[in-house]
Amino acid sequence: MTPPETAGAGKLRIDKWLWHARFYKTRSLAAKQVGAGHVRVNGSKVLKPSQNVSPGDVLTFPQGHLVRVVRILALSDRRGPAPEAQALYDDMTEVQEKRPQNPKFEGKGRPDKKSRRALDLSRVWEGD
Repeated sequence: MTPPETAGAGKLRIDKWLWHARFYKTRSLAAKQVGAGHVRVNGSKVLKPSQNVSPGDVLTFPQGHLVRVVRILALSDRRGPAPEAQALYDDMTEVQEKRPQNPKFEGKGRPDKKSRRALDLSRVWEGD
């Protein structure tokens, strides 16, 4: 029987760690991101999902519209609940301003439902 991955050399595959830390829903999604060259470890691009990471490494990778920067604090031998996963890393991502919402209808662009109804009512009254 092999010892748990965290007890031995203190290293874990990067795709497994990203999955354990709940950055990706499946391990295969994590492996695809790593294989596509979207993940960096300590500033170096990683192309193999089998690349080992250890505590202290800094990972940079895209997630949605953000570029996440995290420092690995610990390794895990399982994919646990979210609070346990959040204890595995220190999030160093810079806080970005909220993305602007769609503008309200001001006579240009497409109106929302409330504005459309108001326009329809105004057209009915103008026609009489």
